[in-house]
Amino acid sequence: MRTVNMHQAKTHLSRLVREAVDGEPFVIARAGKPLVRVTALDAKSPAKKSRLGFLDGQFEVPEDFDTMLADEIQAMFEGKYKGVLEQEYREPEEG
Repeated sequence: MRTVNMHQAKTHLSRLVREAVDGEPFVIARAGKPLVRVTALDAKSPAKKSRLGFLDGQFEVPEDFDTMLADEIQAMFEGKYKGVLEQEYREPEEG
């Protein structure tokens, strides 16, 4: 992407806008620091690269993945989970 300074942008604004509409966006800078990016309104923003599959083959999902920790999860919903699943849960004694 081309960078132009403020003076160039003022002097050649019509041409720069026409080029932006034609798909060549540009950056306006002041003292070398980028300030704004000029692109056409209907221009599509660049698509992000897909990261789908970037860990392919790096790990294995266990066969019981859908049922792992089912007892612990059920106990959490029932309010019986105490950090370690107790085999037999007893109601707290009132005292």
